[in-house]
Amino acid sequence: MRRRAARDQQRLDSGAGMTPKDLENLQHEVASLAKRQGDLEDVVLEIMERREAAQERVTELTARVEAVQGKVDAAAARREAAVAEIDAEVATATKERSIVAGSVPADLLKLYDKLREKEGGVGAARLYQRRCEGCRLELNITEVNEVRAAAPDAVVRCENCRRILVRTPESGL
Repeated sequence: MRRRAARDQQRLDSGAGMTPKDLENLQHEVASLAKRQGDLEDVVLEIMERREAAQERVTELTARVEAVQGKVDAAAARREAAVAEIDAEVATATKERSIVAGSVPADLLKLYDKLREKEGGVGAARLYQRRCEGCRLELNITEVNEVRAAAPDAVVRCENCRRILVRTPESGL
């Protein structure tokens, strides 16, 4: 468009072999081309401004993504450390359980394992101030009297949740 405008302007300036009407038309076309060129330059400037704003936004968002990714990486590292710690605790507890299980009578261990599977991992619960900590319900007076009357080595179960009750000095008996 610039070459055409320059060529037309050159023809207009020379004016050789042209009628006044042709010169007028050529002058109008040069003006029209100049206006069109100005409009296109405005569009190009606007596009350049929008591109610059978009690049700034991309830079900002990239920085935010990197910050969030850093947080994700840190959280993943903490999670992995926690998982390793939990795995170590599970191994220790499993080892301790196997040692204790060796000293428990087989029929009691079988009952405990059955209850543990049925009750979501808890087969025995502490009796604390006349309340079963398995189901969180307080034993009525009849149940408390039955527990009191039972031999110290007898297996006592909660009437509500059927878990094995572990009696302690805080049982409230």
